Amino acid sequence: MYSANRLSVAPMLDWTDRHCRYFHRLLSKETLLYTEMVTTGAILHGKGDFLAYSEEEHPLALQLGGSNAKELAECAKLAQERGYDEINLNVGCPSDRVQNGRFGACLMAEPELVADCVASMKDVVDIPVTVKTRIGIDEQDSYEFLTNFITVVSEKGGCEQFTIHARKAWLSGLSPKENREIPPLDYTRAYHIKRDFSHLNIGVNGGITTLEETKEHLQHLDGVMIGREAYHNPYILAQVDQQIFDKQTPVLSRHEAVELMYPYIEREMAKGANLGHITRHMLGLFHAQPGGRQWRRHISENAHKKGAGIEVVEAALKKIPTE
Repeated sequence: MYSANRLSVAPMLDWTDRHCRYFHRLLSKETLLYTEMVTTGAILHGKGDFLAYSEEEHPLALQLGGSNAKELAECAKLAQERGYDEINLNVGCPSDRVQNGRFGACLMAEPELVADCVASMKDVVDIPVTVKTRIGIDEQDSYEFLTNFITVVSEKGGCEQFTIHARKAWLSGLSPKENREIPPLDYTRAYHIKRDFSHLNIGVNGGITTLEETKEHLQHLDGVMIGREAYHNPYILAQVDQQIFDKQTPVLSRHEAVELMYPYIEREMAKGANLGHITRHMLGLFHAQPGGRQWRRHISENAHKKGAGIEVVEAALKKIPTE
């Protein structure tokens, strides 16, 4: 019985919203899904329900952004009450906006504070509290720097599970997009952490695009987190249950995945959702397939039109040769 974090889809701002997660869950029943990063301020003081999700999305983790231990604990408690399966603290995002709020990757320089935050959350919830981090920040990118961070947060904070984005973050000079691409990947750094902290659950994130790569990383680590590939080419998730979790369930076809979205689309539109807000997450389903370009174009050009409904998706699907 493998734990859900053996394969997860990364929290991606503006991408992994609840419509995206529902779609991903159709493709894989076992993969752990993450929310976008939600700040403590949004949950505690924002207008709207930032913890909303569909029951079908489980197993589901909430990623929190913040550095106030008391506020994080309040949010963790609310999340557990709402049924989330895990709380994850963001110690990896390098954007200026996040730094100004004193959370994200800049917290790597404050392991004692991160430990306090994790401990405060663990005090009020029974579900796992985990940390997603980088391998370093700016000039602080030695192995000693990373091991000190892991040591303090695990021993003082009680954190037992870390996902390591195998790039360091430059807190000034690079945009968030550049920080996902320019700093070189160093997977062996994560492997060494697992070797030196064998009692901890260690996963890796960054640049992983195939299930073959995933299997290779799992020879060394407890978990793999896939990011942009799972969004732009979501059908990669369709064989995860069989190849990564050793399930015997049949593999869903792309056509079946689209048709299984119909009831959800109609349900959400009946509540006032915009068709385009749902279908944008499905655009990559026919990536590199015959008719895939026509599928994307038809939905992109029509889903946002006034009165657009399920017929837009049905018409787009007809542009794909039958499997």
